[in-house]
Amino acid sequence: MKGKRILAALSGGVDSSVAALLLQRQGWEVIGISMDLYDFSKVTKDRAGTCCSLDDLYDARRVCDALNIPYYVLNLRDEFRREVIDPFVREYATGRTPNPCILCNEHLKFRALLRKADELGAEGVATGHYAVIRREPSGRCRLFSAPDESKDQSYFLFSLESERLRRIHFPVGEMDKEEVRRIAEEAGLLVFEKRESQDICFVTDDSYTEFLNRSGIQEEEGRFLDRSGNVLGTHKGVLRYTVGQRKGLGIAAKEPLYVVAIDAERNEIILGTEDETLSTTATAGRFSFVSGAPPAKEFRATAKVRFRHPGEGATVRVEGDRLRATFDSPQRSVTPGQALVLYDGKEVLGGGWIECENASRS
Repeated sequence: MKGKRILAALSGGVDSSVAALLLQRQGWEVIGISMDLYDFSKVTKDRAGTCCSLDDLYDARRVCDALNIPYYVLNLRDEFRREVIDPFVREYATGRTPNPCILCNEHLKFRALLRKADELGAEGVATGHYAVIRREPSGRCRLFSAPDESKDQSYFLFSLESERLRRIHFPVGEMDKEEVRRIAEEAGLLVFEKRESQDICFVTDDSYTEFLNRSGIQEEEGRFLDRSGNVLGTHKGVLRYTVGQRKGLGIAAKEPLYVVAIDAERNEIILGTEDETLSTTATAGRFSFVSGAPPAKEFRATAKVRFRHPGEGATVRVEGDRLRATFDSPQRSVTPGQALVLYDGKEVLGGGWIECENASRS
């Protein structure tokens, strides 16, 4: 790779730092770049465990200094608000539970940064994701889950098509975390012990509800109902609940109750028993496939309905602009707003966004 230029997207964490180091050792001309996504200047609370803060940018710069590579910060605040924050707020306002990390990968890391790579004459972009890209002689690229299942991030990458994958590299994708930390420590990178990010970076308030209220969503008390329309109590506002939730309902019942659906338009939350949280199907819109097209009009796949979901065998059918997955066995808390990601073994086929099939009483 001697002489070939590549952008290393640096979050300030150990994974992306080691990715940059490995690329340099392979002979790439590495340029470090970080995304400035949000104004953290007024954030006063401890944000340990999040990503993209000013401290993270400082750590990324220190890594680039240690590697003796150039470092740039790309201001993407407007794009981040338009492509990630605003959809996050809209989804919550309609009773869905969104996954902004997928949108960040889709629109920022692997679209905006690829544009910047073009401007800088770079071959592509590398990140610290735990996932595997297989490149075939034909030029086609296929996406697979990481060998270390506990760190696998392929779920968040389902929307990347083969054409973009050709320009993307995951240098640590087949490693385990301890190996990555060991490489960082041996190289003298001070981030080798840095904890992993867990929270959504732009929610700097004490709760999602506070952030959403500050973003202009006003919530009101409404009714808890059962499937038959019987009133069970009063909820504090739909923003405080998600499908599958059991704790914090404040409802006395003979058996535990769960949120089974949210009707934001009516400001009603439907509760049911644990069995009523089970779904035999899921419908997903805005779908895409890594290869550019579904493998067939009807096909078998392993379906994941959220990150960390173990996956379930399913028969998937393309129905116009929707996918319908029928599970081999009912699945708990299939949540509108989350991604339905389809696998063939360890290979990511593609996926879409779960829609509200049960938003109204039945």
